[in-house]
This record gives sequence, C-alpha cells and structure tokens, in this order.
Amino acid sequence: MAGKDVPPRWDRKMQQRLARGEAAALGELYDRFASLVHSLAHRVLGDEQAADAVTREVFAHVWEHPETFDPKQGLLRSWVAAVTHRVAVQRLRDREEREQPRREELESTVRRASVAARADFIVHSMPAPLRAALDSAYFQRRDYRQTAADLGVTEDEARRRLRLGLQLLSTAHDTGTPPGYRGAV
Repeated sequence: MAGKDVPPRWDRKMQQRLARGEAAALGELYDRFASLVHSLAHRVLGDEQAADAVTREVFAHVWEHPETFDPKQGLLRSWVAAVTHRVAVQRLRDREEREQPRREELESTVRRASVAARADFIVHSMPAPLRAALDSAYFQRRDYRQTAADLGVTEDEARRRLRLGLQLLSTAHDTGTPPGYRGAV
C-alpha cells in the first residue's frame, strides 16, 4: 500500500500527459471533471451561462498550465476544484464591480424621484396663497413686486409668501424631517 505522501498514479500520469500536450488527456480530464467544475461554478455564480464560461476557462487553464498542479500537494480533483473556485469568485467580483456604478446610478435616480415627488406633494398641500405666489414667481417669471400686483397684496406680503413657500419646498431634499418642522430652537 502506498504512503500518504505518494499521489495517486492516475493524477501523476494525467499531469504528464497534459504536459506533453496530449489532447486525448484533456478530453479524458474533461469527461471526468466537467460536471464538478460546472456545478461548483454555478453554485458560486448562480448563472448557467457564466458557469459554462468558467468551465471553459478552467479547462483552458489546465491545458495551458498543467505544471501548476503539484501531485504532492493533493489530488488532481482538488486542484481542479480550487482553480474553479478561484476563477468563479474572480468572475463574481468582476460582475459586482461592473454593477456597482449601475446600483449607484439607480439609487441616485430613486433619490431624485423621491425629492421630486416630495416637492410635488409639498406644493399641492401648501395653502393656496403661497402656491399662487410661487406660481407667479416661478412659472410666470415675475419678481416679488409684480407678484404683489398680480395677487393684490403688499410687496412685503408677497415676499413673505414667496419666502415661506420656498422654505417649505427646501424641505423636499431633507427626507428625515417633515415639512414645516423646525426642531428645538
């Protein structure tokens, strides 16, 4: 019986055949370990197509670098599994790096939509005199004097309405406090 430090004969022979460039050895290795490689890759990535790509990459690596397998370090099956895990995890990291900007863009879009919805709610729920003053100043491009004349109020009253309306609208960006809340002074 062979000692524990002696690798299985099949593993040593397979490495030698791969090192000599025997295509039949790669086919035999593929037949033996393809399902292992594919299932490990699929478990890490959760994607059938990505697992297929990892399977191809792992066997290409084995074909191009058979010398990186050391039979004294363990079984060929374990080495192939380790290569698979390394490649699949790297693919997962690459995918997350590509998706990170998309997530940030989506979060930014959601924030902008939230602020817009909040501003719309504030405008529609504010008293009519404030809304009329803002409408005159913003949509009709009128200054506070023209707004006062349009609304039939004093210039001071027009400025007060505009200031209060703008203060309410400014809370649309601050989603942590309700409109009109000033906190302890």
